[in-house]
Amino acid sequence: MNNSKVLIAAILLLSATFFITQSVFAADKSMSATNASIAASPTVKELVSFVESAAAYAKENGKDKAFKEFNNKTGPFVKGELYIYAVDFNGTTLANGFKPERIGKNWLNDTDPNGVQFIKNQIDSLRKGNSGFDYYMFPNPAHNNKPELKLGYRMKVDDNWWLGSGIYLSNISTSFDQKDRDDLVANVNEALKFAKENGKQKALEIFNNPKGNFTRNGRYIFASEYGGRTLALPFLHELIGKNRLDEQDRNGVKSLREASDVARRGIGFHYVLYPDPANNMTQRLKLEYVTDVDGTWFLGSGIYAKGE
Repeated sequence: MNNSKVLIAAILLLSATFFITQSVFAADKSMSATNASIAASPTVKELVSFVESAAAYAKENGKDKAFKEFNNKTGPFVKGELYIYAVDFNGTTLANGFKPERIGKNWLNDTDPNGVQFIKNQIDSLRKGNSGFDYYMFPNPAHNNKPELKLGYRMKVDDNWWLGSGIYLSNISTSFDQKDRDDLVANVNEALKFAKENGKQKALEIFNNPKGNFTRNGRYIFASEYGGRTLALPFLHELIGKNRLDEQDRNGVKSLREASDVARRGIGFHYVLYPDPANNMTQRLKLEYVTDVDGTWFLGSGIYAKGE
């Protein structure tokens, strides 16, 4: 009887050991796969290098040969989530290594789920410079085509067309309620009306007051000249009067320059990573809505993404 109990105990101990070993092995395997996936994600440096190599290839070999290579899904310009798209300055897609159905169609007025006209934003920036970064949302095939934030980098090839690519920033929330977006637009329109009715000086005085009528529910009005000089920023008064047109965030995005480009068109949305006064000035994704005032300066406001 005692021998039977010992034998049963031994069997149970061996079974438990086997189960734990298998569980640890499976966890290690899962962790290794996760680490491999993270390691395989392209860096900003790799994104820039990828786009630069495509631009160099196009300049050396001509656009016809370049487009053929860019559209080749097994070629050197399609690497995982990195692929090259080429667009003319009217917004028509000339090549796309991942979504060939976009070729030949005009996407100038295309918007992402939050109303950002990213193609138009990209073109506006390239009319002033040869390259640049921006944020936009785009379906991620690795996550069932769920729209996710993407960091884009583009380069002008010549005066007729440009090319770009991007990397997903899947860890950054892009959740904005429709009501919050509607309230954002209403707040900016209200500020614009106030500025037009009361004049620039009085408007800026109110906008710069952290306890003023236009600082509410964690939102505030900012204002800037088109040349880049900050006019209103109620929680960062030390920046008022400074030129911030070429300031970059941690990913190289020149958000004030992009806001300026959007406002010159009249009105519009764009994204920025910006310090949140309600969260110890931690940088978070912000959807901004901006509007022109009188052709010399613009104003806007923004809402932070939920879920971070």
